[in-house]
Amino acid sequence: MVKTPEGKGMMVDILSDFRAWRVQPTRRVYIPKSNGKLRPLGISTIADRCLQMVVKTALEPEWEAKLEGSTYGYRPGRSCHDAVKKLYFMSLPKNKKHWVVDADLQGCFDNIDQSFLLAKLERFPARGLVEQWLQSGYVEYGRWQPTTAGTPQGNCISPLLANIALHGMEEALGITYDSRGRINGKRGLAKYADDFVVMCESKADAEAAIEDLKPWLLERGLSFSEEKTQVVHLREGFDFLGFNFRHYATPGKTRTGWKLLTKPSRKSIKSIKARLKREWLNLSGKPVKEVVMRLNPIIRGWANYFRTGVASRTFSRLQDWMFKRQQRYAHKRHPNRGPQWWYQKYWGRLNLDHCDNWVFGDKDSGSHLVKFTWFPIERHVMVKGRASPDDPSLKDYWERRSTMKVKDLTPSRQKLAKRQKFKCPNCGESLLNGDSLHVHHKTPRSKGGKDCFSNWLLLHKVCHQQRHASRLKQRLGSA
Repeated sequence: MVKTPEGKGMMVDILSDFRAWRVQPTRRVYIPKSNGKLRPLGISTIADRCLQMVVKTALEPEWEAKLEGSTYGYRPGRSCHDAVKKLYFMSLPKNKKHWVVDADLQGCFDNIDQSFLLAKLERFPARGLVEQWLQSGYVEYGRWQPTTAGTPQGNCISPLLANIALHGMEEALGITYDSRGRINGKRGLAKYADDFVVMCESKADAEAAIEDLKPWLLERGLSFSEEKTQVVHLREGFDFLGFNFRHYATPGKTRTGWKLLTKPSRKSIKSIKARLKREWLNLSGKPVKEVVMRLNPIIRGWANYFRTGVASRTFSRLQDWMFKRQQRYAHKRHPNRGPQWWYQKYWGRLNLDHCDNWVFGDKDSGSHLVKFTWFPIERHVMVKGRASPDDPSLKDYWERRSTMKVKDLTPSRQKLAKRQKFKCPNCGESLLNGDSLHVHHKTPRSKGGKDCFSNWLLLHKVCHQQRHASRLKQRLGSA
């Protein structure tokens, strides 16, 4: 990684001075998958990654105007929650599409046909560079290996190339829309990268949809995973992007006698428990401040993701489980003390926004663990049809949508963002554009400035660096 200003300046010089570019092979690394297997990644050099972002910035607007509205993965302004919401609307009991093709592709990124993909980019000026990245090969254990298929997972441009390769699935399934954006016909689609679900009105049509897609996928070098692809009814339920979708019987309570619930899946709950358990074991005997620092981002991230579904009961059960882990931590750290002493030392009303005397944390500093139950359920508002941030007529719409991301920030940063009307005081752009955020002190603490809201500004990381660089220049100039 390039972190220092000197390194960044050197990288700008390298990128601006190149003539005949020759890409370097990627470095092969492996990361664990949820099923216990390993996922291969191809890590490009920093210079190649920078150039890939340049090419991606040029290629993305063209394809944003073409991609289907049911494609939500790795697209600006779209998220997992949009795909989940689209699937929620299609799965409602009042609709007729109750049969589900829960599809899984066999090694999508590793098997995409490169010739097919390059044919899609025939008129793109940087097509030659894309071809070099696809065919650059990889280095593993000091030996170079060729890549004759696929696009390396780990490259900045690979997700966009995968979206381009999978474009046209709606047409292959015969899905069309009316003037109001509503689905015409007996099938529906929700797609997030290579993870997609086809909704059908009958089991026979669901099986026919699989057969319709097989030749379409084969043209792209892809195929279904026979083990994981299944046809199920909504009364059995299925998992998608961490949520479980299922119809539950409600006789006499609803018009259809059934109700759709989207809950965190059992796999997701098991995964967060396993992760938190590992962290608790690693933090055994460590100071409470370190426990809070390590666990809060994990709790906040998981709760913010699943708060859009039916998760209140799940949050309550997870919080009960966390309380037992907290008790174990106190017992291991102070084995010669009793429960009453533990409770007085570690629990109290440490968050004044909640009338809760059982908040775990450090009473001296006030730092404390957030609770799953502190995150209220908030329904996600799905993005409109094929709306794109590159459309200048929708600038106000996207600015309003960007403010929804504020819930991912800590409470103190949420307060600062709202006070600044979600704008960066330095550049005037939206604070929630994806850049890292820093808290800046108007009056430096070295000059007597206080560490309080009235002396804080929320800035982009680069804007924060510019503020301090200008101060340094003023000091050097005055000297």
